[in-house]
Amino acid sequence: MGKIYLCVFICATSFSVHAQNIMSGKISDIINGAALSGVSVYIPDLKNGTSSDAHGVYSLKNIPSGTYIVEVSIIGYASQIEKITINGTMQKDYSLKPSSVGLKEVIVTGVPIATDNQKSPMPVAVMPNSALLQNASTNIIDAITRIPGVSAITDGQSIAKPVIRGLGYNRVVTVADGVTQQGQQWGDEFGIEVDQNAVDRVEILKGPASLVYGSDAISGVVNLIPEQTLPEGKIKGDLLLNYQTNNGLINNAAHVAGNINGIAWSARIDNTIAHAYQNKNDGYVLNSQFSNFNFDGTLGVHREWGFTKLHYSYFDLRTGIVDGSRDTATGILLKQSVDDNGDPTYTIPTNQELKSYTPLVINQTIHHQKIVWDNSIAIGKGRLTGTFAWQQNKRQENNDPTIPNTSNIYYYLNSFNYDLKYIYSDKHDFNFTMGLNGIYQNSKNKGTLLLIPEYDLFNIGIFAIAAKKIGDLSLSGGIRYDTRKFKGHDDYIDADGNQLPATDPNAIHRFLAYTSDFNGISGSLGAAYQITPSFYLKANIARGFRAANVAETGSNGIHDGTVVYEIGNPELKPETNFEFDLAPGFNNADITAEADFFSNAINHYIYPNALKSVNGGDSTNNTTPGFGNAPVFKYTQGQARLTGGEVTFDFHPQAAKWIDWYIAFSTVHASLKNQPDSTKYPPFIPPSKLQSDIRINLVLNSASFANTYVKFGVLHCFEQKHIYNATSIYDALSDYELAASLAPTKAYTLFNIGFGTDMKGNKGNRILSFYISANNIFNTAYMDYMSRFKYYTANLAVNPVRVGVYNMGRNISFKLLVPIDIKN
Repeated sequence: MGKIYLCVFICATSFSVHAQNIMSGKISDIINGAALSGVSVYIPDLKNGTSSDAHGVYSLKNIPSGTYIVEVSIIGYASQIEKITINGTMQKDYSLKPSSVGLKEVIVTGVPIATDNQKSPMPVAVMPNSALLQNASTNIIDAITRIPGVSAITDGQSIAKPVIRGLGYNRVVTVADGVTQQGQQWGDEFGIEVDQNAVDRVEILKGPASLVYGSDAISGVVNLIPEQTLPEGKIKGDLLLNYQTNNGLINNAAHVAGNINGIAWSARIDNTIAHAYQNKNDGYVLNSQFSNFNFDGTLGVHREWGFTKLHYSYFDLRTGIVDGSRDTATGILLKQSVDDNGDPTYTIPTNQELKSYTPLVINQTIHHQKIVWDNSIAIGKGRLTGTFAWQQNKRQENNDPTIPNTSNIYYYLNSFNYDLKYIYSDKHDFNFTMGLNGIYQNSKNKGTLLLIPEYDLFNIGIFAIAAKKIGDLSLSGGIRYDTRKFKGHDDYIDADGNQLPATDPNAIHRFLAYTSDFNGISGSLGAAYQITPSFYLKANIARGFRAANVAETGSNGIHDGTVVYEIGNPELKPETNFEFDLAPGFNNADITAEADFFSNAINHYIYPNALKSVNGGDSTNNTTPGFGNAPVFKYTQGQARLTGGEVTFDFHPQAAKWIDWYIAFSTVHASLKNQPDSTKYPPFIPPSKLQSDIRINLVLNSASFANTYVKFGVLHCFEQKHIYNATSIYDALSDYELAASLAPTKAYTLFNIGFGTDMKGNKGNRILSFYISANNIFNTAYMDYMSRFKYYTANLAVNPVRVGVYNMGRNISFKLLVPIDIKN
């Protein structure tokens, strides 16, 4: 496959064209007419751009004929977004207005062509690279939880699964490098395999996005967008150094990229290590340490016919698995070990083990590699785009101290993504897209602790999307049809879980072969109306589709992450939903505000339901060596309803550019119909959240510093009273732990501060950027409702009425970014 990609890639570089399209001009300050250097002129659909020189002059080549959105932006000025038609040589000047915020944003998520976010009916939130740099986080999903309506189910500091408006797992699609990330999204303790240093920008689509992305996008999309292509003739690099005090995190990253004669390339290597994190109640959280190594590289060609590029990434994570067992006298978290006879036991860890950067014997290892071939070719009055990807995910768990080098859980997944679209866009504000995309997957079990069968999956979806702008009204809509075939395979094992051929007389028939077929229609219709130059209104109604995943259809065994016995149901119907979104907004030079309201009704909602025995108690079962009987849950379906929304307000007065005040509130209420009070609320629905940040921009009378700021923030998470009380989950707890676990998760408030600045050289160029951010500065002991550690046993020595392991205490992050201009 790699040879085929290379041959096509080389052939593509030899394409000839008949005309050279060039867009050039000058960019200046609208007030004083001064030339502006370093202004980005970027065409997102072509993944190509340039920047203005010292005289404010820019020139962008290798543009296929067509109509595109152009984004012109630089820090300190309001960005400009404009639709242009390119056919030959074009002179276009821009005058930018000074502003402390960009005001306008271009989005590429959930739309076939780049779109002004204010004119898109769907609610999309954006986190730029500056926000990623200015905040401390331990993984990329942790970083985006600052976006209203977005949270994460966490397993310590290295594993986080995105949740959008109360829905996660296979109901949220994560896109990285232009393709849907394919790991093991169904697992509670499985995270997202993406290097956060490779993410330049994040876009979050909140609401059904099945129209573009197919199944699994019923709740939304997390789009992790990589760096932009450098302007022609430039070679640049940077070094990033990050240290965090709470967990001793050390992150070193080196990156270099260039673009010479339309040949664009980049390479990045980085490594992150962290020892166990700590908090006031638990001390060091034993075995929460992790190490993460990443590499990625891209090679692309930009010509007048379009572009083609090849991208490779490698992700390697080794993380400890927190057990939660404690010494009752001291409250110290205990280490799983073996005694002199080789039998499993628990011991008190040494100080060296608590601060070790190497995970202990109980750990999880993830290897994920990916090849993406991305293409865009001008044909007629439109573009043909094709994206093809191969991903391989190896996920291993070593969770038996008596066999420390044996992965008794080992999932081996190969995925092939494909996406073909023809995009027509004209200068009369109309665009039309039709296409098909889907995935083929093959999954193998190479371990002995079995939960899901080996399987093959094939999905294809065809869709059509249209958008039209009529004056101040922007309309968009589309329809899609999906079909997915899922085949679970027969599996034969011996008494220890090792695979055997079906003909072996000692073989146990562990999984029965089955086939599940899913079909569904998705649709969307929305409008955005610019009522006045500052006030707008957006509304959208959408129908989403989601096919059941492998755990929901085929699981049969102990789920090690939850210690319950799960049974799948191959007869499940696909989930469908109807969601209505309404968002009035206001955006001018002084105020940016928006209120997003949603109502989401899900039909055939899939969830695990506790089974009862014939005697009326909880049903228990076990076929897994090394585990006792566990409560049995079988996947079933019902009706779910989620309502809520987000309100954001940003005050950035132009009369006082030194201050920026941001406030956001988000809430979601979820319930299952026809359920008793104990189970009518689904688990892991995030509590309401209020956050406020005040940023003070310091104008220093110095030629050596720029973009200096001080930031103060507060985050308040409300008490979550609507909890899932399925008694079976708590069977292993003692009476006082059971009573504590059924209590609502308590509210908490965290205070944060930050500082940052750019240092300039003698020529006025940036020579380094420095950021300090301190989270939870008062070292508050808190337990987040979305943490899976909340189910662990209580710390009797500190707080006997609260179960679980607490979240991270005070953490101060120091970041140093050193840009390197090799050829400018």
